[in-house]
Amino acid sequence: MKVCFLGSGAWATALANVVSDNDYEVVVYGIDENEINDINLNHKNSKYFNDILLNEKIRATLDIKDAIKDCGIVVIAVPSSQIRNVLKKIEVLINSNPIILNVSKGFDNITHKRLSEVIKDSIDSSKIKGVVTLIGPSYAEEVIEKYYTAVSAVSSSIECAEEIQKVFSNNYFRIYTNEDEIGAEIGAGIKNVIAIASGILTGLGYKDNSRAALITRGLAEITRYGIALGADQKTFLGLTGIGDLFLTCSSLTSRNYSCGIEIGKLDSAEEFLKNNTKTIEGIYACKIIYESALELGIEMPIVSAVYEVLYNNKKPSEELVHLMSRKLKGE
Repeated sequence: MKVCFLGSGAWATALANVVSDNDYEVVVYGIDENEINDINLNHKNSKYFNDILLNEKIRATLDIKDAIKDCGIVVIAVPSSQIRNVLKKIEVLINSNPIILNVSKGFDNITHKRLSEVIKDSIDSSKIKGVVTLIGPSYAEEVIEKYYTAVSAVSSSIECAEEIQKVFSNNYFRIYTNEDEIGAEIGAGIKNVIAIASGILTGLGYKDNSRAALITRGLAEITRYGIALGADQKTFLGLTGIGDLFLTCSSLTSRNYSCGIEIGKLDSAEEFLKNNTKTIEGIYACKIIYESALELGIEMPIVSAVYEVLYNNKKPSEELVHLMSRKLKGE
């Protein structure tokens, strides 16, 4: 079976290496000629992984039609803001009833929908076997080094989730299946906002007690929001919930956590936002979740505090005081 990856970034490359190690045909599509040549000629993606050697069977291309042709699995591995553009390109090229596997996290910046919903809205269901999302506590840098990692294949179609499980699992990368698309995708999206808050605490000089409290109460907000939208509560205690949240809130590899640290050090988001050139999914997710929570009447004080810092230029230190001064209540 042929598996194509749309995107040649760190996560796409690491996952392509996993699948190639499992002896499937792998094609990586990208738009950066230097990256494509590096993969094909040197068996590296030096931009992200320096001198780490990739499986020599991975092929890269600048031709999206070549990548898509006769694929059994099409992996969407681009930032959430680019997914609509990619789907528009591939909708007319799909010819083999593939599974669409989304490995991006976040929400659509136009409709505010979950990404699996966007995929289902954008591609005729008769053209594809189903939609699966790969979510869980994982960094590309560790997967490429073949450190033990466990994530979830999430889909309303257990058959499709199990096929992804079979294709991607091996002795260093383990896949579980999960049918709760709502809970898993909400957990994966909102945890980036909580990670920014966690980084802010670190930047302000707070330590483990503060982070533990933040992660716990952040999980409460994610769960409250998810249940209101129809999620299964137990999902938030699994890999796509507390697992992903804990990792993202405590590792310097996390862009969201690192972003928060810089904001906390300056006690302001203004300078960081002015100079930032990276995709920080939590920044976009924060606005979407804040507005949605207001509309639905869901209490999310941590998300609200991060929103005030990012979008109303409030001082993080003052927002923290407001959080700690809220009316006392039961847990």
